[in-house]
Amino acid sequence: MVGLSGLGDLILTCASPQSRNFALGLALGRGEPKPVGKLAEGEFTAPVLIELAASQNIDMPVSKSVAAILANKLTIDAAIEGLLTRPFKAEE
Repeated sequence: MVGLSGLGDLILTCASPQSRNFALGLALGRGEPKPVGKLAEGEFTAPVLIELAASQNIDMPVSKSVAAILANKLTIDAAIEGLLTRPFKAEE
């Protein structure tokens, strides 16, 4: 993604209810069911991202929490608490 079209896609994905990923995140954050009939790519790529990161020994706690929430293995409140209580460490 480069240029203005890539920037437009990024802004739409992050800030517009017309974006399937945004609509999914908004519904989950509100405690509502997942939107019907909207395929959000992020729902299926989140676990793949975590698997790839683990294979490279990369810690991605936010992405790991998102994947767990999407898989109904973690509540949003538990994810927030887990992320906020992580020990501090130096970034690499």
